[in-house]
Amino acid sequence: MTEEVQPVNKAAADPPPVRKKGLEEKMKRWGIPIAIIVFLILFFMPAPEGLKPDAQKSIAIFTGALVLWITTPIPIYLTSLLSILLLPLTGAVKDQEAAFGTLGFDVIWLMVSAFVLTSAIMKSNLGRRFALWMVTKFGKTPVRTLLVLVLINFILAFFVPSTTARATLMVPICLILLDIYKSIPGKGNLGKVMLLQGVQADAIATSGVMTATAGNIIAVGFINDQAGGHIGYMDWLLASMPTAIITMLITFFIGLKLFSIKGESAFEHATDTLKEELKKLGPFSLNEKKATLIFALTVILWATGDYQKGWFGFEISTEQTAVLAALLCLLPRIGLLTWKEANIKWDLMIFAAGAYAVGNALDKSKGAEWMIKKVIAGLGLEHMSHALVYVLVVFLSMYSHLIFTSKTVRVTILIPAFIALAKSLGMDPVALALASAMTLTYTITLPPHSKVNTIYFATGYFTVLDQVKYAIVTCFIGAAVISLSLFTWFKILGL
Repeated sequence: MTEEVQPVNKAAADPPPVRKKGLEEKMKRWGIPIAIIVFLILFFMPAPEGLKPDAQKSIAIFTGALVLWITTPIPIYLTSLLSILLLPLTGAVKDQEAAFGTLGFDVIWLMVSAFVLTSAIMKSNLGRRFALWMVTKFGKTPVRTLLVLVLINFILAFFVPSTTARATLMVPICLILLDIYKSIPGKGNLGKVMLLQGVQADAIATSGVMTATAGNIIAVGFINDQAGGHIGYMDWLLASMPTAIITMLITFFIGLKLFSIKGESAFEHATDTLKEELKKLGPFSLNEKKATLIFALTVILWATGDYQKGWFGFEISTEQTAVLAALLCLLPRIGLLTWKEANIKWDLMIFAAGAYAVGNALDKSKGAEWMIKKVIAGLGLEHMSHALVYVLVVFLSMYSHLIFTSKTVRVTILIPAFIALAKSLGMDPVALALASAMTLTYTITLPPHSKVNTIYFATGYFTVLDQVKYAIVTCFIGAAVISLSLFTWFKILGL
């Protein structure tokens, strides 16, 4: 068994807990009573005109769950369990299978398989070997090294379907580089820009690959189930990856302007030291060979999904491919993991199941449609052009992480709402929901906004102000590029 390589900087691997501010403490303290009060008011109030009883009950459950998901007085998966229980008990859904059956959705299986694949790539050390090889091969100058690190983040997004796992993999490599380049925290900009771009590359690359995070997978589930879409792995990749690459390239050079590295860092002997780190991994292990073959097969099957029917007379879906890959990882002798080593986040599985149950109840009861119509009337959106609504939704979705720190919670709240909005205005719900979903990985403004931010921030190479300054620019550019893509690239793709 290949021994797991420990991170160079312990702070990067075990970031200090973020101290809760006064507002967050108050939210936790008052979350449960507020959720109960809101639920009871909405559940028992006289039904407004046009709102059916099951829709009213669905809205009450969703709103109560929303308060708990935002304030987090209890873990989010417990809120989902409570919601799943309340839906059939209150009559919000007529058949309890509509609530309890969501854990069997194909998208849940895709998430399970994604966690198995993450565990395999981490155990095999394949990602670390690849990153060190890329830097020693192509990183001959500071700027080229930074570009290589960004490229590695984008490549790893295809193979490591976890933002936190990729950050855990990349930060030690960055710290090795900075030690070699004699970059000290608080002195010079090389470490600052390298780690800030690591935060952004992780997030932006994630937006380009459907399986790069559970949030993307959940969003696709909503788009296909509620908007009538048929978004698969390649559809997401073709729609989102070009915008991700363009955004990253623009913001990469803006970062070099904001944090100039001219005249910094001695590169003498850097390549030799990195080669030593690569040499410590030893020869290509059996586990690495297995991981390479499994991931190569997975990517080939995902990439050829649209052509398999014509070639073979049958098609292996995205979900089937992911389950096959997980099976190969776990099979005795063939695979490289035991079941205990597969780090499956069951709490996230349960949260997603509850989110789907409540979201689908809102959709099928027409509760979401009723709420959105009220919002449209209140804001006067029906008098705006569809183009303006598209842009407003994209920017709103982009900056929503300032309020909701969890990607999965934001997906659960926003995607069904935007689908209902599009239907109410006679717009294309698939295009609007897909464009907004592409923004939801941009959780890059403050350290507490994601675990990735915390891991990078714990290195001490950049300040909160540095991150905010760079992120505001990046988020604006990202939203602008995605908005432009809606009216150009999406049309070319037939979306």
